[in-house]
Amino acid sequence: MGFINAIVTNIAPIFIATSPVTSYGDQIYSMHRSRSSAGFSLDIPLIMLVASILKVFFWFGTHFSTSLLIQAVLMIAVHLLLLHVALTNRPPPSHLPFQPHASNRPYDFWQWRNPRPFWTFITYFAGVLLVLHFLVSPTAYFIPYTDLLGMVALTIEATLPLPQLLANWQRKGCKGFRPSVIVNWVIGDTFKMWFFFSSPVGEVPWAFKACGIFQACCDLGLAAQYLMWGDGPIGVDGAGREKELRSPIVQEGEGFFNEKIGDTGVVGGIEMNDGHAWERPRAI
Repeated sequence: MGFINAIVTNIAPIFIATSPVTSYGDQIYSMHRSRSSAGFSLDIPLIMLVASILKVFFWFGTHFSTSLLIQAVLMIAVHLLLLHVALTNRPPPSHLPFQPHASNRPYDFWQWRNPRPFWTFITYFAGVLLVLHFLVSPTAYFIPYTDLLGMVALTIEATLPLPQLLANWQRKGCKGFRPSVIVNWVIGDTFKMWFFFSSPVGEVPWAFKACGIFQACCDLGLAAQYLMWGDGPIGVDGAGREKELRSPIVQEGEGFFNEKIGDTGVVGGIEMNDGHAWERPRAI
């Protein structure tokens, strides 16, 4: 058991540090290849960008494990790319023309159709934290301030699977969300839990452990959804909407559009000629 524990504790930091690339690389490639991000929740990059930026500033007060810091930095880079690809390949809005867009968020937060507000929000968020860092760091409040940032960051990160869980539940399927992401999350949770609870005291704060336990439970829920529903019922697209069914276009010379008064035609078994109608004899 000690031998296995030594292997895991040596491999886990490497896996944790590189997990952003292994977890989301296939998702990015899949959306780029299919030219569609339908079914993928944009709240995932929002949650991870906010949490990872907060964790970077948290490190200056706590100096937690270096592998967790590298993970946070790589997570920022990967999710900036993920957000760019998702916005570039976002499906058109589902509401009808001239119908106002329905949003249940104040100011349509993170549901904007224009990509620019997404990047503006991330820039201002990081800029404000940087200014606060320089203002608070010389004071006695720096450690409590960074501890607060860490708690907020880990609480936000713990909610990462919730938007995707809700989206999958609403459409009873996981179409658009790559199973490779789910597999990486579950494997990552296994390594992460082992690393957290086998590390020396003080190297991994308890806030990380509590966040990891909650997130592992949610990731298992995502895996259960995929095993139950797969991509979902046939006839539902990646955004959870029923595909529109249209009648075939009537070609010129077919149907009642071609019938004029004075012309001979057949409508529903009724023959018309010179404005008079009678039932056409049926062949026996």
